[in-house]
Amino acid sequence: MIKNIKPIQIGIIREGKVPPDFRVPLTPQQCKTVETLFPNVKISVQTSPIRTFKDSDYIDEGIQVVEELNHCDIIFGVKEVPMTDLIPEKTFFFFSHTLKKQPYNRALLQKILDLKVRLVDYEVIKDKNNKRLIGFGRYAGIVGCYNAFLTYGLKSGAYSLKPANQCVDRKEVEQELKKVILPSNFSIVITGFGRVGHGAKEIIDLLPIKEVSPDEFLNNTFNGPVYTQLDTEDYFEKTADGSFDKKEFYTQPESYSSKLNQFLPFCDLYIPCHFWNNRSPLLITQADLQKDRRLQVVADISCDIAGPIACTIRPSKVADPIYGYDPATGKEIDFKDPNAIAVMAVDNLPCELPRDASEDFGNELIKHVLPKLFGADPDRVIERGTETDIEGKLMPNFEYLENYLKGIE
Repeated sequence: MIKNIKPIQIGIIREGKVPPDFRVPLTPQQCKTVETLFPNVKISVQTSPIRTFKDSDYIDEGIQVVEELNHCDIIFGVKEVPMTDLIPEKTFFFFSHTLKKQPYNRALLQKILDLKVRLVDYEVIKDKNNKRLIGFGRYAGIVGCYNAFLTYGLKSGAYSLKPANQCVDRKEVEQELKKVILPSNFSIVITGFGRVGHGAKEIIDLLPIKEVSPDEFLNNTFNGPVYTQLDTEDYFEKTADGSFDKKEFYTQPESYSSKLNQFLPFCDLYIPCHFWNNRSPLLITQADLQKDRRLQVVADISCDIAGPIACTIRPSKVADPIYGYDPATGKEIDFKDPNAIAVMAVDNLPCELPRDASEDFGNELIKHVLPKLFGADPDRVIERGTETDIEGKLMPNFEYLENYLKGIE
C-alpha cells in the first residue's frame, strides 16, 4: 500500500520593499506548470494589490491565494523581504543584497539569523563551473538598450519613443522601435557579453544596425549605422606591455589599464553591460570625455555609481531616467544642453517590463533551480547558494560576512 506523501507547501510572498516592485518569481501559468511537473508541490500566493499579475489571474489557474504564508515550507520572493514579513525557521529565496556587505541590509541579515531563517540567495545559485543560473540580467539589457534609443531620440530631437514602463509588454516595445531614426554615420559601442549584454544585443538586432568587429570599428568607415560589442580583452590591456591574459586580469586587475578611450572618437552611443570589480581600473575618466568627444549618450545598464565611467555620477529613476553630464566641470546639467552627455542610469530596469521579466525569470527558476530543490542535486547547487542555515548560522561559504554583521566592516 502506497502511503500519502505530505505535499511540499510553496509560498509566493507579496513584495513589500519600498519603492514597490511589481515582479513575481513565478507567473500564474508557471505556478500551474510547477504543480504539474512536481505533483507533491502545492503553491500558495499571498494576496497583493500591486503585483503585475492580479490575484484573480492566479485563481483562474487554480492557484490558492491567501493572506498569510505561515503554512508554507519554502517561500519565494524577488527583492529583499522586509524584516516584519520574515517567518521564523522557514526557507526563503530572494535577492538579499548582502553579499557585498551592503550596509543598508546589515540589519536584515542580522534578523534572518535571529529568526533562524534559511536564506537561499538567487545571486549565488551557480552551476558547477560557477556560472549563475538565474537572474533578471537579460531584461536589464533589453530595457536598458531600449532606453538608450529613447534617450538618443530625446537628445537629438529626431524621434520620440514611449517609455518602456508605459508599454504593455515587450511586443509593444518592439513596435515602438520602428520609430527610431539614426544618422547614416551613427555608431554604438557595447561592453559585456553576459546576460545583460546579450539582452541589449536582442534589441539592437531588431534595428537596421550592422555589427562590426572592434578592429573594423576603429579603422573603417561605413555608410550606415554600426555597432561593436567589446569583450574584456578589447578594452583592457596590461599596463606594462599592452598584453592581455584573462586569468591574470581577473586575479590582478590592478595591473591593467583601460583602452576604451580609443573608441570614443568614433562613438555616438555607449552601452555598458559589463561586470566591474572595484579593484579594476577606471574605464572612462573625465579627462577622456573632455577630448575628441563625439559621444552623445551613455546608457549605463551596469550602473556603477562614481566608478568606472566618469559621467555616471548618480542612479536615475524610472520616472525621470535621464540627466546630463558636463565633461568640462564634472557636474550635472540639463541633458539637452549642447555640452552635455545624456546619461541614462536607471538601477532597476527589469521593473519597467515586469510581466516579461517575471516570465523570463520564472522559466529559469523552473528549468535550473526547482529540479535541484525538489530532486537530486549532485553539484550542491542549492547548498552552495544557501547563505544562512536553519540553525541561525552563516553557511561556510559566507562566513566572510561575520565582521560585516558585527558592524566592523
